[in-house]
Amino acid sequence: MNDFIAELKWRGMIQDMTAGLEEHIQKGQAAAYLGFDPTADSLHIGHLVGVMTLLHFQRSGHQPLALIGGATGMIGDPSFKSAERNLLDKATLDQNIAGIRKQLEKFLDFDAEASNKAVLVNNYDWMSEFSFLEFIRDVGKYITVNYMMAKDSVKRRLEEGNGLSFTEFTYQLIQGYDFYYLWKNKGCSIQLGGSDQWGNIVTGTELIRKKEGGEAFALTVPLITKADGTKFGKTEGGSVWLDPEKTSPYAFYQFWLNVSDEDASKYIRIFTTLDRETIENLEKEHLEAPHLRALQKALAKDITILVHSEMDYEIAVKASNILFGKSSLEDLSTLDERTFLQVFDGVDVIEMDHASFDNAESALDLLTLDQTIFKSKGEARKMIQGGGVSINKQKIENPSNKVETSLLQDQYLLVQKGKKKYFIIKVLS
Repeated sequence: MNDFIAELKWRGMIQDMTAGLEEHIQKGQAAAYLGFDPTADSLHIGHLVGVMTLLHFQRSGHQPLALIGGATGMIGDPSFKSAERNLLDKATLDQNIAGIRKQLEKFLDFDAEASNKAVLVNNYDWMSEFSFLEFIRDVGKYITVNYMMAKDSVKRRLEEGNGLSFTEFTYQLIQGYDFYYLWKNKGCSIQLGGSDQWGNIVTGTELIRKKEGGEAFALTVPLITKADGTKFGKTEGGSVWLDPEKTSPYAFYQFWLNVSDEDASKYIRIFTTLDRETIENLEKEHLEAPHLRALQKALAKDITILVHSEMDYEIAVKASNILFGKSSLEDLSTLDERTFLQVFDGVDVIEMDHASFDNAESALDLLTLDQTIFKSKGEARKMIQGGGVSINKQKIENPSNKVETSLLQDQYLLVQKGKKKYFIIKVLS
């Protein structure tokens, strides 16, 4: 059994933990849970710190419980939120829960015969039949209003003047009861979460102590930041999702490939399963030749394979190499339309009907059809003869020959003019 706490410490994944946790976890197999709000049908990379914490917990021989907040997702956690969140209906929540479970299965083993197999729980299962009167009698009486008001998430909202609905105010009681329920019924003695969850988590430990005289523990991981101060996990296009339909494997790979050197050294510890020796060797290699970006490449590879697949990683690498000329028509042909357009985002797209494409007698005709790529046939001829033009990564040798290459995805031609200038010809059907 690996030392879970030691593993998290060297990876920089511990913010706070309650006294006695290390001793408790060393006594034998323990169970811990971490919650996910099903506000979307996919997790994004902001959730990955929690997911990786559960992964390390299971790899250390302990049992991870992934709690999907089917009940709390109807309310919304006020922690570090400036306004109340839109409430979700049950049908939407069920759809979101199914999507999240599918993603968690890539990280956690739910099917193992071992006693530490991962378990998925939904707090709607025990909260849906709980009447309001029962809740305030059996839970509310153990936690004082003064205790709840002292929580940072509550104080911040009140100080900002936005107020806090009673619905949101009760969130920490519901999360506290989740911990109590899992402690009582699943033998779960530890709750894991982000540092913004500390107040909600210790409400659970307090409820367990007051209601049953029991002992429970908490551990939080740091909220991830970027070295430049901008928000982690956000791009110009929005959040980076684990769902390939929301964020393609290519875009996902590119996000990690383009992190700064300082962030790469931190992220490779948190978001990969690489061991300490491997990571430290990569850091030495990176220091010796930072331009080769060894850290970023290893980070992007490991997390892309973990979230998607080795095949998706290989396609993402091919897609990346296309921009630097290290590719062929075969490489281009392996890209789906979405990835192809993402690789060449911002490139001028010239649309033409199929008849115009078919009637182009030569490369010169095609490349000067609307004067976007070349203003004149003379200019085009000169660059072609100098070896500076390719279509679908195949160099044009004779400007008078007809372009015979097949259309990518049955409608695209990629034109490269010089070393770095690209155009896309889209042939309309």
